[in-house]
Amino acid sequence: MCGIVGIYGYGPVNQSLYDAMTVLQHRGQDAAGIITEQQGKFYLRKSNGLVRDVFRTRHMQRLIGHKGIGHVRYPTAGTSSSSESQPFYVNSPYGIVLAHNGNLTNADALAPSLFKSDLRHINTTSDSEVLLNALAHELQKRGKLEPTPDDIFAAVTGVHERCKGAYVAVAMISGHGMVAFRDPHGIRPAVFGQRTLADGRVEYMVASESVALDAIGFELIDDIQPGEAIYVDNEGSLHRYQCVPARELSPCIFEYVYFARPDSIIDGISVYKARLRMGEVLARKIQRTWADHDIDVVIPIPDTSRTSALELANELGVKFREGFIKNRYIGRTFIMPGQQQRRKSVKQKLNPISLEFKGKNVLLVDDSIVRGTTCEQIIEMARDAGANRVYFASAAPPIRHPNVYGIDMPAVSELIAAGRTETEVETAIGADRLIYQDLEDLIQATQTSKADVRRFECSVFNGNYVTGDVDTDYLQRLENRRNDKTRQNKDPVDDSGLIDLHNDY
Repeated sequence: MCGIVGIYGYGPVNQSLYDAMTVLQHRGQDAAGIITEQQGKFYLRKSNGLVRDVFRTRHMQRLIGHKGIGHVRYPTAGTSSSSESQPFYVNSPYGIVLAHNGNLTNADALAPSLFKSDLRHINTTSDSEVLLNALAHELQKRGKLEPTPDDIFAAVTGVHERCKGAYVAVAMISGHGMVAFRDPHGIRPAVFGQRTLADGRVEYMVASESVALDAIGFELIDDIQPGEAIYVDNEGSLHRYQCVPARELSPCIFEYVYFARPDSIIDGISVYKARLRMGEVLARKIQRTWADHDIDVVIPIPDTSRTSALELANELGVKFREGFIKNRYIGRTFIMPGQQQRRKSVKQKLNPISLEFKGKNVLLVDDSIVRGTTCEQIIEMARDAGANRVYFASAAPPIRHPNVYGIDMPAVSELIAAGRTETEVETAIGADRLIYQDLEDLIQATQTSKADVRRFECSVFNGNYVTGDVDTDYLQRLENRRNDKTRQNKDPVDDSGLIDLHNDY
């Protein structure tokens, strides 16, 4: 999962891009990059690390220009190296840079085709570079020195015809403008907004989540619709076009469960309100299946589950307490590369307040259970802090299937609920009782009559992949390539960050 941002402005955009990426840091902590344009030249800085660590004053001073795009990354496809941090650049035609969130399910087949048919060289293992070269080739086919908006949209249509999977992208075409587009199913989120200056000129911004627009004073216009592209030309005019017929809008439900910030609105749905409702319906399940419960206190696993846990406690009429203090300088353990690093970080990340546990029957609430690493250790911490009994509730259903659309859940063998009953998971994590959300309840909690979403991408829970091109062989290849054991056995990669385009400052 990654975060993208693009700004077309009338003043320097480097600081605004930095601020927006900081707001989107929760979407990726592996690498960060910004590229700006001035007078047809690109200026790039990207490297491994958090936004605050990648960019220093000397970098910001060299990121000149009134247009730019940014990216925060965590690794799914590709490796955790600075050579695969984004944005990516290709010099022909025009000079194009691109930042991407999602995963192309046909990247392995498309990359050789781009080389053999289109004579385009792919230099990394990243599917984002494949997407960039597909866009570049489609623009090249137009054969125009001065592409029109229709040419841009025709190129994006060609990309949709060639690329499968989940993707949103924002790109800059040197000397021409900024384009952003979303896959025909709308799996990954993307919004755009505007800011009107005192002189009446309008600046435009694209981002993964609406909270990034809020943070730097842009007004939300709309979500980019499935199969739609928006283009801001070099005159500052905004163009919208439905490049391919939209399939049924199917946003990833895990965005609402875990990834997105609660103050974001995705496809017309408030993430905060969705999480409130998740806690409410989970409480109703407890009342329905465990009416004589002896829960003394509800404690959230910070931070994502706090909203759901609070509403669950209110619905049950049980005390809500903050039992864990979070070290905010440790990254999100779920999106850390490698099981060993995730396991090591849990106890560095959380510390229990013993008085909230001692002698009590505690219900711990988390947003989901993926590998089981975090919850197993947290349950042990609760017992060590003096809890009498430790129950565990997940605001999401059991995760039993890999994700192929940009979330790092590639290996069935790493998912604790895969091949296990809920009782077996309960035993594996050491809980006295485990309560999972039902999928039907999760969908009900996330839906709202004010939004047009009637279907969600729920493959990690039910194994139904909405793009229709994922089979057993594909899943096995993905697991072989991206499980933790394979990553640990890879040769070391040079992470010096020495790349072209004025990046080595």
